[in-house]
Amino acid sequence: MAKKAAEVIVETLIAAGIKRVYGLPGDSLNGLTDSIRKHPEIEWIHVRHEEVAAFAAGAEAHLTGELTVCAGSCGPGNMHLINGLYDCHRSRVPVLAIAAQVPSTELGTSYFQETRPEILFRDCSHYCEMVGEPNNVPRILGIAMRSALASRGVSVMVVPGDVLLGDCSSPAPKVTCVEPASVTRPSQKVMQRAADALNNAYKITILGGAGCAGAHSQLLQIAERLKAPIVHAMRGKEYIEFDNSYDVGMTGLLGFSSGYYAMMNCDALLMLGTDFPYTQFFPERAQIIQVDIRGEQIGRRAHVDLGLVGTVKDTIEGLLPLLEAKPDGRHLEQCVSHYRGARQGLDELATGQPGTSPVHPQFVAKLINDAAADDAVFTCDVGTPTIWASRYLHMNGRRRLLGSFTHGSMANAIPQAIGAQASNRARQVVALAGDGGAAMLLGDLLTLHQVNLPVKIVVFNNSSLAFVELEMKAAGLLDFGTDLKNPNFAVLASTCGIQGFRVERADGAEDALHQAFSHPGPALVDVLVHRHELSMPPTIKLGQMTGFGLYIARAVINGRVDEVIDLAQTNLFR
Repeated sequence: MAKKAAEVIVETLIAAGIKRVYGLPGDSLNGLTDSIRKHPEIEWIHVRHEEVAAFAAGAEAHLTGELTVCAGSCGPGNMHLINGLYDCHRSRVPVLAIAAQVPSTELGTSYFQETRPEILFRDCSHYCEMVGEPNNVPRILGIAMRSALASRGVSVMVVPGDVLLGDCSSPAPKVTCVEPASVTRPSQKVMQRAADALNNAYKITILGGAGCAGAHSQLLQIAERLKAPIVHAMRGKEYIEFDNSYDVGMTGLLGFSSGYYAMMNCDALLMLGTDFPYTQFFPERAQIIQVDIRGEQIGRRAHVDLGLVGTVKDTIEGLLPLLEAKPDGRHLEQCVSHYRGARQGLDELATGQPGTSPVHPQFVAKLINDAAADDAVFTCDVGTPTIWASRYLHMNGRRRLLGSFTHGSMANAIPQAIGAQASNRARQVVALAGDGGAAMLLGDLLTLHQVNLPVKIVVFNNSSLAFVELEMKAAGLLDFGTDLKNPNFAVLASTCGIQGFRVERADGAEDALHQAFSHPGPALVDVLVHRHELSMPPTIKLGQMTGFGLYIARAVINGRVDEVIDLAQTNLFR
């Protein structure tokens, strides 16, 4: 007996273990949402903006490793998905997007809301095709789901509204959403070449990224064998930092001096599962060996002397028997000592003297770390919240950290928190939001109340796009267009059904966070933080120093002396 194509889609998703679909209803999507309504086994998470749906689906996929689903109606509806889908695709998490289309009989006529999603989404997906008639839905759906899982990215299935409501005589496909276990490592010949190079090197540093997930014990074994300090990229923090006596922090724009020191003072750099993008932070004279499951990534950031295609876990296990134990641990000892000093310096900045106002953002981040659960999920907005998260949130093997670390989109923290919390309502989820990011997708505070998700949001409120201001100053420019005239976010949250707290002085921050974190429902803490807090990179280039000098001169000439004084007081006299 024939069923509606939409019913076949929903039955297929349920059979594959999909628990929820994130989206916003619309007439072209009515067939799908009506079928979801009839099935209590699958939940419709009604967001206020489709971009949030894509970010939320991506967060769930990141945490679970399983396929997740978002949906949007025709034209503007599914086009709003695109930014979140770009983030999912670049973060390599498996997401299926169902993009409804105008009636198939109207295609090519410039019909109301007509777009070409099969073209628009192609750049942010592994698979993107339109279904032409109902009986083809099962086949295209199966291909889309398998493509997202196998390639670890986005698939888009475009479906006209009339096709969703059409009769489909083809049965629902059985799509297995479990990634099969496999071993992927380079040939023995290539691994021997890598081992020879490492055995002949004196000072080896490891740079690890997200590809180190699931390889923690192997990573520590090879670090011990090579007496190598481990620098981690931002996406590798949650997998590398914990229980790791070889960890020396981060490098790059978000990092600090110890990671930079370890990278620049080695004669061999072993890159493990990372596509670290900042070429200026790679050593210029060291031999570089790169391990990555995706061969196309090898050598695209720095000159690589030897590339190994394989998983980090499998490749290290193949290398270990070939490696000689290094007798000299001085490079490791020096880098670890440097890290202790850098760590102490960062911790000394995370202070909050009673009565201090505005509050130092480092102090807020440290308080969040101390108050959060041992298995908390953190999300952080791009910009200064990511910097404070990278420096003050400590991973322990149970905590998770999500952000838009590759795509670099604003306003990701709250949407990702929605997906993280929807996937596990009993787990604590904390969003470190910038005031610019929180305001950009402000409407989805209502989603937290409507869907009853107990997310805890901390807004770093400095009335500016702070990281953009820092970039302008480093370039010698007067900051312009970065002012934010903000509401009282705590009061605004309360009008949305969310418990709100306002922190204007340092001595009120700890109590507000504890109250918010213990509140059974969604809560928001609005903290007024220093606008001119400098988040210094691990090394300052001559051009940046010159840029700051030009900025100060221009600020004085333009009558902005108070700004320069505040900048100096905030950063020099602490």
